[in-house]
Amino acid sequence: MAIIDFFDRGWRANPNGVAYIMGERTYSFTAVRELSCRIANGLLAEGFSKETKGAVWANNDPVAWTCTLGLWRAGLAWIPVSPRGSVEDNLFVINSFDCEVLFFQKFFAPIIAELRPKLPKIKLWVCIDADLPDAPALETWCRVQPTSDPAVDYQMDDIVVVMATGGTTGMPKGVMNTHRSIQTFLAHFMIAFSYGGNERPVSLAAAPMTHTSGFVSIPCTARGGTVVVLEKPDPALLLDAIAKHKVTELFLPPTVIYRLLEMPGIDKIDFSSLKYLMYGSAPMSLEKLKKALKIIGPVMMGCYGQSEAPAGVSFLRPEEHFDGCELASDERLSSVGRPSPLVRVEIIDDSNRILGNGETGEICVRGDLVMKGYYKQPDKTAETICAGWLHTGDVGHIDFDGYLHITDRKKDMIISGGFNVYPNEVEQVIWSHPAVQDCAVIGVPDEQWGESVKAVVELNSGLSVSSDELIALCKEKLGSVKAPKTVDFVALLPRSPAGKVLKKDLRKEYWQGVGRTI
Repeated sequence: MAIIDFFDRGWRANPNGVAYIMGERTYSFTAVRELSCRIANGLLAEGFSKETKGAVWANNDPVAWTCTLGLWRAGLAWIPVSPRGSVEDNLFVINSFDCEVLFFQKFFAPIIAELRPKLPKIKLWVCIDADLPDAPALETWCRVQPTSDPAVDYQMDDIVVVMATGGTTGMPKGVMNTHRSIQTFLAHFMIAFSYGGNERPVSLAAAPMTHTSGFVSIPCTARGGTVVVLEKPDPALLLDAIAKHKVTELFLPPTVIYRLLEMPGIDKIDFSSLKYLMYGSAPMSLEKLKKALKIIGPVMMGCYGQSEAPAGVSFLRPEEHFDGCELASDERLSSVGRPSPLVRVEIIDDSNRILGNGETGEICVRGDLVMKGYYKQPDKTAETICAGWLHTGDVGHIDFDGYLHITDRKKDMIISGGFNVYPNEVEQVIWSHPAVQDCAVIGVPDEQWGESVKAVVELNSGLSVSSDELIALCKEKLGSVKAPKTVDFVALLPRSPAGKVLKKDLRKEYWQGVGRTI
């Protein structure tokens, strides 16, 4: 299936149903489909061909998302642009990935006006919600176009998205995903999120639709369900929307879940409609996961993936968080579930040898879920995909029950005095302290040990803990080698727009001029 076929599947099942809700506005499947057809026909009338790159610079909004659907319907490739990313990062992505079409909201018009001279490759500028002197409004631009589906010859290996990597380890690369890889991703989600009969899901798009939240909304619309769109993941609005719209599924990064759990009155919120609260994108605190299972309910769903093998590599389903009527073991809860059915996952060592269960090495993936490669970077592609295996850069193991465990990112591992220290293991202990909201553990230069362990900690409002207390806690649980030697307290950890902590930014001040790759 082409990616747009998933939306059309929902339209055929529920043509007069509500596809999207935002505030008091509703958008039917037929209205969204017709607008996406007019956008697609407008793009083709302008002469844009298959795999031309287009971007949408906008906050979460159903009309902005419909522009993405229009790009796909015309056979173009979407470049996700983060509305919360820095202007410099977005400029880099748009230029480096050869964007020729840009839809944008009026809110961003001053930034766009400033950047126009620096974006010579863009041939079409369209303002989604206003007529501007140098950019027609979306409605004005596509008004005369037909609402019929354009005839586009989709091939399964056509590129449909060029997504920037998270930038957690350096300048972002453009991950090329195709109809084939996205179809596999969506199939995995539709298998993992099971619904019976004619049940219509209600998905809450709270995290940016320019990242995981947009893709996660597609299986809902494919079933003829409704996507409730929030402009931003504000905890109060999010909790209100779950109860008001009887939301059945949503995706949130761990950092947002942590904030939710601290909301006053959360134990009085009606979560009875919720079937799946999927967490991913970053490691999850075990203690906070247990708290979520108690307060929100037996609906938590772990997920593992990356842009190069989008999101659906493995799932820890809600029922797998339990062993009968009791919580599952910490060993199970710390896993990211069992691999999905349409992908093969193995643990491989530095000699390219496949390891057995319980042995630690690099997590490698193969199958139709894997990206086509990095945009205009064949050397990086060859380094990452070897003999058909995608090398994820994540270190982990598969246990004897078949559950996949991520120890840490390969580049984040700390070598102190010849011992390997995996930051996530230390972070789990620090997260367990009630005063800690979030934390990141990094290696910093040490004349004696090569690297020493440093923790950088965010505290919950109104609570406190000393560095000595946290170090003592880690020594008690992990021993002195893995315990932090120093602890810094910060108001906010640096994060990517997707919510990942940017450890390279934390390491930068310590390693500049030392010769280590940050």
